[in-house]
Amino acid sequence: MKNEANTYALIMAGGVGSRFWPASREVLPKQFLDMMGVGKSLLRLTYERFLDSCPAENVYVLTHEKYFDLVLEHLPELKPHQVITEPSRNNTAPCIAYASFKLRELDPEAVLVVSPADHVILKPQVFTEVITAATSYAAENPGIVTIGITPSRPDTGYGYIRMGTVESPGKHPIIRVEAFTEKPNHDRALAYLHSGNYVWNAGLFVFRAAFMQSTFQTLAPEIYRHLSPEVIPYNTLGEADAIKENYPLTPSISVDYAIMEKCASTFTIPADFGWSDLGTWASLFAERVKSPNNNVVDSEMLDLEEVHNCLIRVPEGKLGVIRGLEDFLVIDEHDVLLIYPKDREQEIKAVTLRLKERGLDKFL
Repeated sequence: MKNEANTYALIMAGGVGSRFWPASREVLPKQFLDMMGVGKSLLRLTYERFLDSCPAENVYVLTHEKYFDLVLEHLPELKPHQVITEPSRNNTAPCIAYASFKLRELDPEAVLVVSPADHVILKPQVFTEVITAATSYAAENPGIVTIGITPSRPDTGYGYIRMGTVESPGKHPIIRVEAFTEKPNHDRALAYLHSGNYVWNAGLFVFRAAFMQSTFQTLAPEIYRHLSPEVIPYNTLGEADAIKENYPLTPSISVDYAIMEKCASTFTIPADFGWSDLGTWASLFAERVKSPNNNVVDSEMLDLEEVHNCLIRVPEGKLGVIRGLEDFLVIDEHDVLLIYPKDREQEIKAVTLRLKERGLDKFL
């Protein structure tokens, strides 16, 4: 039987969010920004969402060491030990191993819920129900439970999960995963949608820390070798120095490739709780409330004429006068002004790489 006191939320908040440049920067990534226009950062919204699933003292944030102070600024309720910092960016597998091993040493019965910090959930009550179903199952059964999002369109921007047999029926059934698939082309995504046998891979998953530790030992020995409890004295004064020395030695690999696609005991819960992955400006535009001309604006000091289907961010105290623009991003961040076609926003990450090559790092 699951005990709520053994449920821990792990919020992943270490990325740079380069697709949201120039709002999201190396010094202040998107998880620390009010992207939804509600007066709260994405990190803050994610933290509050988990308070219905586990005790506040069981919410941990995984982030890069340079964001330690920023996390505590946005979440002053946290104790410093609830912010787990990585000294280098080695993708998601090493940081999840680190957190899993640390919390398993702290609580041998720990059940962990891993969530990115940049998701939008419009039905929080349903979200809590699904998380409760997943943690209850993971507490009693060896394996990893992913939260699969019931697809509403043939989206080519997400990986998909092919569902198999029902392992545990109910309002939120637990279904065995047959396969993880890469991002499909449109025709394949349409076939997935029509089959009713696929869900989007949302990057939300649940597991017992003890199970994940043994799984890393078996499936990702190179990561386990550097981060095992025999090497890292977890939850002691020596942990920080040992992590600084050993963590950068781990291979840089995602948890999907290192663990999820290799693990024989993976399950999914198909869910619909108004989920969106805020990965791009277009996804943000889709989720925000629109003006009468279908614009999303983050400023009251705008004079707009013949402007339609645009996303406009102008700093407080600055007047923006725009005329004759349609389907554009206008992002003014004081030192950087981005004016870009909305349907070509996938190029923005490449723009940041080009600027880096030109030595313009101070704008990134």
